[in-house]
Amino acid sequence: MKFPKIQTLQEIASIIGCEFVGDAHFPVLGMNEIHVVEPGDIVFVDHPKYYDKALQSAATIVLINKNVDCPDGKALLISDDPFRDFNVLTKFFKPFQASNTSISASAKIGEGTVIQPNSFVGNHVEIGKNCLIHSNVSIYDYTIIGDNVIIHAGTILGADAFYYKKREEGFDQLISGGRVVIGNNVGIGALCTIDKGVTGDTTIGEGTKIDNQVHVGHDTVIGKKCLIASQTGIAGCVIIKDEVTLWGQVGTTSGITIGEKAVILGQTGVTKSVEGGKTYFGTPIEESREKLKQLANIKKIPEILSKLK
Repeated sequence: MKFPKIQTLQEIASIIGCEFVGDAHFPVLGMNEIHVVEPGDIVFVDHPKYYDKALQSAATIVLINKNVDCPDGKALLISDDPFRDFNVLTKFFKPFQASNTSISASAKIGEGTVIQPNSFVGNHVEIGKNCLIHSNVSIYDYTIIGDNVIIHAGTILGADAFYYKKREEGFDQLISGGRVVIGNNVGIGALCTIDKGVTGDTTIGEGTKIDNQVHVGHDTVIGKKCLIASQTGIAGCVIIKDEVTLWGQVGTTSGITIGEKAVILGQTGVTKSVEGGKTYFGTPIEESREKLKQLANIKKIPEILSKLK
């Protein structure tokens, strides 16, 4: 998430009320999670296990809960609770904007696009040309939709990420300030849920077709011309390359990559990254031929045991 204008290190420290290490005028361009940070971004870290990863990342400002040596060319924000203060910054730079109309005045709707009754289009949404948005679709703020997109009834674009920190008193949510970005010629079925990124974008590539009742988690990137069948659940921060097929009831863990033109058969649990150009099945996931061989051999166990008597 980039800020509307360049901030200074001192200005950011003032917003969250913390100390800083570095030049007071050190430029701050935005804030992002560790997997999408760029120079000029703030990244937060609150666990010793991840200190080195954050300090050595592309981010040039690290929001951290320990006084450590500041790497060359970087700056530190020293906070007793980086998770809390990351939320403070999200709310400051991207506050929630209530709406009292079905289609926001700040939304941009392309020529030839049809929006059926009872749909909601939030603030700063952009919808391209010749789209068809069926009834009861909810399109949250800042969502971007390309041309020739069809979205069926009951689908929700831009709900918050499922991202929480456990506290003694319960769970704190990491506030989502990212977007959903839908490419041209995408089809999305009924009752789908596509969560926005925490700080970046959840992206659906051009020409991809999504069946009914599919969930796509935060910051996931789905490539071009993919096919995703009903009741599939894709976790956050997944990368799905171009022309991948996911059949019904596939589920994935977070942070994995599915290679180009891979085919994942129904009810498979994608527990790890897999190469493209192959067909997979089962939980834990394996190449389908190997998994089916194993299942065939299991059926032979009674026969084998009977011969041992």
